[in-house]
Amino acid sequence: MTAYRSTLLWKGSELPRPAAFNAGAYRYRLQAAPFSVTVTRRRDGRLVQELVWSETAPTLTFRTGAAVFGLGEGAAGYDRRGRVYPMSDGWGAANRPVYGSRISIPFVVSPAGWGLFLAGLPGQKGEFDLKDPSQGTYHGGDDPAARPVRVFLFAGDPAGMLGDYTALTGRAPMPPKWVLGYMQSHRTLAGPGEVLGVARTFREKNLPCDAVIYLGTGYCPAGWNQGHGSIEFNPATFDQPKEILSRLHELNLKVILHVNRAPRDLHGESIAEASDHPNHIRNYWNRHRMAQAEGADAWWPDDGDELPQENRIARHRAYYEGPLADRPNLRPWALHRTGYAGVARYGGWIWSGDPESRWETLAAHVPVGLNHSVSLTPFWGSDVGGFIPKKELTGELYVRWFQFSAFTSSFRGHGRTWHLRLPWGWNTGELGPVEEKESPDPSELRNAAVEPICRDYLNLRYQLLPYNYTLARESHDTGLPMMRPLWLHYQNDQEAAQHGDQYLWGREILVAPVVEKGVTSRSVYLPEGGWYDWWTGEFQAGGRAIQRKVELSTLPLYARAGAIIPLDPVRQYTGQAVTGPTTIRIYRGADGRFVLYEDDGVSQEYLKGQGTRTRFTWDDRARRLRVEPAAGARPGPEGTFRVRLLPEGVEKELVYKGAPAAVRF
Repeated sequence: MTAYRSTLLWKGSELPRPAAFNAGAYRYRLQAAPFSVTVTRRRDGRLVQELVWSETAPTLTFRTGAAVFGLGEGAAGYDRRGRVYPMSDGWGAANRPVYGSRISIPFVVSPAGWGLFLAGLPGQKGEFDLKDPSQGTYHGGDDPAARPVRVFLFAGDPAGMLGDYTALTGRAPMPPKWVLGYMQSHRTLAGPGEVLGVARTFREKNLPCDAVIYLGTGYCPAGWNQGHGSIEFNPATFDQPKEILSRLHELNLKVILHVNRAPRDLHGESIAEASDHPNHIRNYWNRHRMAQAEGADAWWPDDGDELPQENRIARHRAYYEGPLADRPNLRPWALHRTGYAGVARYGGWIWSGDPESRWETLAAHVPVGLNHSVSLTPFWGSDVGGFIPKKELTGELYVRWFQFSAFTSSFRGHGRTWHLRLPWGWNTGELGPVEEKESPDPSELRNAAVEPICRDYLNLRYQLLPYNYTLARESHDTGLPMMRPLWLHYQNDQEAAQHGDQYLWGREILVAPVVEKGVTSRSVYLPEGGWYDWWTGEFQAGGRAIQRKVELSTLPLYARAGAIIPLDPVRQYTGQAVTGPTTIRIYRGADGRFVLYEDDGVSQEYLKGQGTRTRFTWDDRARRLRVEPAAGARPGPEGTFRVRLLPEGVEKELVYKGAPAAVRF
């Protein structure tokens, strides 16, 4: 946990009589025999939560009359009620083929206005029993290590509670901007020619891409390194590593290298600590320095399920502080498979592990990502198409997963039979390197529809870069994830809490992935307010479910009335300069506000306040957009915005010179 502000209201080892005190909007009542804490709202006396400690067993009970979310990544259940969740985790802990890896986090949160975090559980101990829909129980069992050292109870609106939880466990730093682009992973390589050939093909085909990722040898016969745990280049695939990486950089691609077999006793409070132990993070990081000097931009620390929680946290710290020690003003980034509460502050993102390529898996991954996002880190993603290919892996499943991943933080093509994870891989007539007995049907390998659809969603992802980068800044500032459950912004809508098959991308965009084979329509629940179809501009009243017709090319997207969404011209990589203006989409029907954040995208200067914030305010009645520097912020760059009012599609130009300006429709 990080240092946090607190006000002591009561302290003691005995409670001879009930005690009560007020704090903010809530009243707290403590009672003995058994010890309990009851929280009510001061304004109306409504019960928010009641915690009761057993006098005879290491158990803690709490009320669960409304939906409960969180508990980390993986395992069945969007609303976590109705099941038992052991605090054990790992690669195969909870139906990995469908739900991916399990990362158990002892944090639960409810739109009913409460959250609960049990801190200080060393090892994988205890369980959350949520089978009773009205009462949850944490069982510590007979092991004293399974008893929480500290219990944190949160009360308030969902966004505020996530803000408090992430302030306690540590907020995520800003990622480098290129991480918000598309990443293409490779497995078995034919040689150096394939390394450069794939990279060139992205550029020749105008398929936007920002990073190429290379698996290590061991999980495939010919990866970038010389075997499990190796951090030395494989001469059969990277015969001249510095030159090859330089040529990839010339194509404006970042290079990410896979590494595994971290020492089980990896430890250290800081990379700056002096230590002779070979598995201190300072000395472990030293092994990476040669590959980084050759041009590696980021790392993919795989595995780690066998590591105790404190060692997982140390591993995240190593891949954050290590690169910063060598490149002090360059933002580091790493993609991990494991973690624990608190790893977000070390800048590593987490993906869902190694699920199978099945429709059931795609459907399950929407709620998996949502529960991860509200309890582990604000940045999440999965392998496009699923990791282990099955007969169900077709061009259709790949497209649907690609569309979904375009609206997750990490947008990465990866999996066995890796040529089918290339956007053009479904129209070559070949499988490429085969790594599983069960392979996709060869009749699927001449599907000319896949690549154009992938290009469209790559283009959309890059057009949304100013919006997405602002969301990343919001994650850093507030702890709110990019991928948000509906209840996060619609706390009082009980129906919204039931829909784990759709979500909000930031505040303004609703995403409803198509997760069933061969469907021609899907139900979409629209919360209260007005909503506009992203593709057609059609208006829909909220507070109800609608049927949206879909083709293979259609991912249902809706912008809420009052939304202000910036879009850039299409880029081929995030750092590419564009000559056209940023378009500001305004969806009329309600007042709106959006603060656009910009900085250099690579340095640590944002920590010194070097970014800019530009406030856009839409007055729906006056049909006026006002643009100005946000209060206390540096003004954004001067330039011209193309302002587009929807659904009419009327456009006007607004010249912004760092001072307040406005345009009317």
